Amino acid sequence: MAMHGKKYRSVAEKVKNDADYSVADAISFLQENPTANFDETFEMAFRMGVDPSKSDQVIRSTVALPHGTGKDVRVIVFATGDAATAAREAGAAEVGFEDLIEKIQGGWMDFDAAVATPDAMKEVRKVARV
Repeated sequence: MAMHGKKYRSVAEKVKNDADYSVADAISFLQENPTANFDETFEMAFRMGVDPSKSDQVIRSTVALPHGTGKDVRVIVFATGDAATAAREAGAAEVGFEDLIEKIQGGWMDFDAAVATPDAMKEVRKVARV
């Protein structure tokens, strides 16, 4: 039998295996009883009682979460002048031009997306493969 840690065992003792939980109760239970020291994710599966072999009963859909997925996207902007000011005001993680290019060439990769103004494209191609 697998060995489990103290946090897992303490949460497992609180769960009633014979009880049915509503979605709201299950989510609040998960939030009140974390098993890790970071923001955890969880997965939900629903049994809909449909027959997938019948084409009129197939369900395919996506759901837009009200508070996003929880990940902050870090965007850097290669720009100068007014475009750089506008990028800072829009909330870009880093804004720069040649200094930002040198930083990336040095190995810095702490961003998710990069945007460049048309006049910066000639210089940005130095790090475009990154």
